[in-house]
This record gives sequence, structure tokens and C-alpha cells, in this order.
Amino acid sequence: MARIESEIGVPKGGFMKWIDDRFPLTETMQYHITQYYASKNFNWWYLFGVLAMVVLMIQLFTGIFLTMNYKPSADEAFASVEYIMRDVEWGWLIRYMHSTGASFFFIVVYLHMFRAMLYGSYKKPRELIWIIGMMIFFALFAEAFSGYLLPWGQMSYWGAQVIISLFGAIPAIGETLVEYIRGDYSISDITLNRFFALHVILIPIALIALVFVHIVALHHVGSNNPDGVEIKDHKGPDGIPLDGVAFHPYHTTKDLVGIIVFLMLFCAVVFFAPDMGGYFLEHANFEAANTMATPEHIAPVWYFTPFYAILRAVPDKLWGAILMASAVLLPLFLPWLDRSRVRSIRYRGWIYRLALTLFVISFATLGWLGMQPVDSIYVIMSRIFSVVYFGFFLLMPYYTAIDKTKPVPDRVVYHG
Repeated sequence: MARIESEIGVPKGGFMKWIDDRFPLTETMQYHITQYYASKNFNWWYLFGVLAMVVLMIQLFTGIFLTMNYKPSADEAFASVEYIMRDVEWGWLIRYMHSTGASFFFIVVYLHMFRAMLYGSYKKPRELIWIIGMMIFFALFAEAFSGYLLPWGQMSYWGAQVIISLFGAIPAIGETLVEYIRGDYSISDITLNRFFALHVILIPIALIALVFVHIVALHHVGSNNPDGVEIKDHKGPDGIPLDGVAFHPYHTTKDLVGIIVFLMLFCAVVFFAPDMGGYFLEHANFEAANTMATPEHIAPVWYFTPFYAILRAVPDKLWGAILMASAVLLPLFLPWLDRSRVRSIRYRGWIYRLALTLFVISFATLGWLGMQPVDSIYVIMSRIFSVVYFGFFLLMPYYTAIDKTKPVPDRVVYHG
């Protein structure tokens, strides 16, 4: 046997050693999973990063099968979606998983970002992790918007018409830019083909690359925890953090429970309420796009509506677009806006707690307002809550600097 191994070039020690001699598989697994030590006091807020990975896999898997029957043509796109729903075996399930997955993706990403704001996960030394995470958020926006046009329904067509036209407000280059994005003088077959290429090729590749870099950066500096304490500062004689446990099997087993519960909720929506009353799949999108008939009320899908409400709150088109873009970009600067001496909300004062509460209320209310018709009362409310939204970020350097904080423990505290 040894002679045969020598002849075929397989070293003693088994198949894994043969792999490790040519590719650092075991070393990579140890660095990122089995010997990656994370804080022992993670709570359920730390599930959402893993759940985002799960939804990403769902979207990639279902997207591949949808492209097998989808026709990226203005004449055939809507009919091909109907064909998938009615004639392709299990096509309705794949389509509903993909449409539900889009909304669940934003749910878990928004909650993942909120957890970072709760526990200061964007503060030093994790600024780059936050920046890469925001780039994932921007890419996710682009992916969702490009995919929103593909069903070629009424709301898809007219929603894209409104959003793309915003680029026309840019002085000097606006109209040229709009024409370049559309590829035509109006949204047409060319636009659909461009968005299809972006949605299934370019943006998914960018998303996968960004997620990979995000995880590598996270594992380089280590995960934050609910106490905001650096577990690397207290190590035992073996070099292992005293307050850390190996990610596998300790956190992977807990994550598995969270994934199972999440998939149960996901399946409940897919099988019993895939349109969620028009929030996940708008009722107008079950009608083919009609370039001659504008819907009575044009509104994007729910995960865009907080920013859409800010856009509508300003009468001037250019300033509305600037404020909407600013609302999306402002969270990127959180590591430098937050001047607090502590990370976790457990040890912050009442000012930050109040500010974060008002921010959440304003974001949720703006999301609701973005779904409402253009009416004076809704416009006034949008302006009020837009001020609260921007105030959270723009005033942060002041209220976080004066906010009284509690003493932070040297070691993590387990709240079992």
C-alpha cells in the first residue's frame, strides 16, 4: 500500500493531508471556524448576519432556476413570469421563494445594521468592517432595483420610470445620464436587457466578493459583543481569550436553531402569504406593464419607501434627490460621527437611547408614509420625520460626546 501511495503521489496521512499539502483547507477552516474565538455572551441579535448569508444562498439558488425560463424581452417578460407561475413544475414555489427572499433579505440586513448601532460594532477597530457592510447594502439596493423591473408589471415599469428620472435632476449631465441608464429615450426592451445583465451577473458577483471581504475583515479583528469589550485583551496561558469560545461547535449549533426557526417563518410566508397583502408583491405588478396607463399611486416596494418618503418631502426635484441620496449615505459615516467613549448601549446614557429610539420610529414611519398617496398631511409628516432621521446623524457628534456613560467591565458579562 505504501508503494502504491508513493507511486501515485499521495502522502501518508489520508486524503485531507493530500488536500492540505496543495490547498490550505484545514488551516482556513481553523482560522475562520473551529479556532476562531468569539465572545461567549452573544445574544439573538447576532443571528442576523448568518441569516443574511442564508437568504443570499436562497436568492442565488432560486435566481438560477428562474433565469432558465425567464425571457428578458419587453414583449415576453411578463408572459414568461406567468409561464413560470402556471406551467413550470414547481415554478410558482421558486418565484415566491425569490420574491419573499428579497423582502426577507432587507429585513435581516436592516436588523443586522440595527444590532451594530445597538452595540457600537462600527467603532474602532471595526470601521472597515462597517464600510464594507455599507457597500454590501448599496449593492443590495442596486440588485433589488434592477430585479424590480424584470417582471415587467405595471408597478415595476412605472416605479423604474420615476427612480431613473431622478438622475435627470443632476445639473449638466442629468439627461445624458438618464438616457445612458435606459439605453433609449424611454424605458424599453433595451433597458430591460441591461437591468437583467446587471441583476444576474455583475451585481451578484460584486455582492459575493463584498460578503467574502466582509467576513475576512471581521475575522481579522474579531467580532464585537453585547458588552463592547475586546476579548483579545484577556487571554489564558494557551493564548485563547478567556471570554471566548470556538465559533464551531458552540455558536454554529445556536445559529442552526435560529436558521431553523427563520426557515419556518420564511416557509409560512411563502406558502400562506407570499404577497403579504401587497407589501412583498404589489397587486399592480400582477398586471402587464402599460406605457399608456399610469397607476393611480406609484410607490416602490416597502424596503425603498423610507427613502422615497424623504424624496417626496421636498418639492424641488434636485434637492429631493440629494436628500434621498444623503439619507442612504449618512450611515456610512457612523464610525466618525459617534464620539461616545463606550460601544454598547448597555453602558450608554439616556440621550443616545432616546436618539436611537426616535431614529427607529422615524425610519418605520417614513417607510409607512412612502406607501401613502401624495397628500398634504402625509407630506408634512414626511418632513417632520425626515428632520428626526437626519438629526440622529448630524447631531450625533454633540449628544454622544456629552452623554453620561456607565463604567464598562473589564471582562464580558454573561446575561444568561
